[in-house]
Amino acid sequence: MTTNYLFTSESVTEGHPDKVCDQISDAILDAMLSQDVKARVAAECAVSTGLVLVTGEITSTATVDFQELIRSVITEIGYTGEKGGGFDAMSCAILTAINKQSPDIASGVDQALESRPATAEGQATSTDAADETGAGDQGMMFGFACNETPEMMPMPISVAHRIARRLSEVRKNGTLNYLRPDGKTQVSIEYNGTTPVRVDSIVVSTQHDPIVDGIEENTKLQERIAQDLKAYVIMPVFQDLSIKPDDQTRYLINPSGRFVVGGPHGDAGLTGRKIIVDTYGGYSRHGGGAFSGKDPTKVDRSAAYAARYVAKNIVAAGLAERCEVQIAYAIGVARPVSVNVTTFGTGKMPDHKITELIHSTFDLRPAAIIKTFKLNELPKLNGGKFYRNVAAYGHFGRPDLNLPWEQLDRVEDLKKSLAKAASA
Repeated sequence: MTTNYLFTSESVTEGHPDKVCDQISDAILDAMLSQDVKARVAAECAVSTGLVLVTGEITSTATVDFQELIRSVITEIGYTGEKGGGFDAMSCAILTAINKQSPDIASGVDQALESRPATAEGQATSTDAADETGAGDQGMMFGFACNETPEMMPMPISVAHRIARRLSEVRKNGTLNYLRPDGKTQVSIEYNGTTPVRVDSIVVSTQHDPIVDGIEENTKLQERIAQDLKAYVIMPVFQDLSIKPDDQTRYLINPSGRFVVGGPHGDAGLTGRKIIVDTYGGYSRHGGGAFSGKDPTKVDRSAAYAARYVAKNIVAAGLAERCEVQIAYAIGVARPVSVNVTTFGTGKMPDHKITELIHSTFDLRPAAIIKTFKLNELPKLNGGKFYRNVAAYGHFGRPDLNLPWEQLDRVEDLKKSLAKAASA
């Protein structure tokens, strides 16, 4: 007997203080890799009223004007003049404190355990080029895919992202020009078993001008914003989804009332503080590592992309309706210490058999992941701006971006393996 329950996920706009930091960190990464594909980058950012602080470890031959780059990012987000609500791209103070990558970490990445001279324990020296790059840290990464939405993402986070992206679109194209950059969305979906059946509630909090078309009184202002957001933001995002809001769906739009002061002026921000927004909205497990500001040798980022790639191809190939892939690494070691698959009872073959299939189909060593997705080359191939684009609105299930880890180019290989297993 299946029971109905609610699952909720949130997203935030590019003007959210934490996302401002993620975009600055990834803009630095883009700038470094555009000039130096071997750059080692771990850029952290913090923002507050009138202040941007950038710190971290960077080893690179690239030359970047941090002041100009950071101000351009903040300007593009929309924090300028009155629209900045107290935080302005041209007047904020920018402080930088950058060190080089630890030589101890660098040595383990530059030459993995597998490619070092034989040890007393008998470690053999590998001649495989992909064994030469060790993981930049230990840790476990998760990837997930399901058949709930066209982009194979869980419906709550998919809809929350769609609304957040749409909120930014109508602000920038002038449809609702009274909006300001900061905003948050939240969607609660009712499930029957594992099937989404209805939209229970939609929450949107958006920063706005203090006066909208002459309306200043709080209650009337809130009513006007709610009316506009339903018509121009919320309803359009459901066009290609199997379920839509009904007459019982609750809308909570700017439930606290006025939201004029926001962004870094209203709340401090940090790089890597929205890891659940970046991934699956809490619907799948998370290893805990953030993505933004990290070059691809950091498996927090690259292996999470690979895990999503594996999971999505498995679902698209019909091996399962839902799939979660975990990959774990040791610092300085190229080969994963473990790979685990969970299909939640939806697999067409046992999970351990799918795990074996992954080992024979996908190369999950850091150097191989980087080569497969061209992770070091993507910024230069995309005009100097790539990772910054995924720093807001999620790293997965992005129909608006051409992301290599979202490709379904291993589906046929997996289908053949499934057919072979079925006939055995």
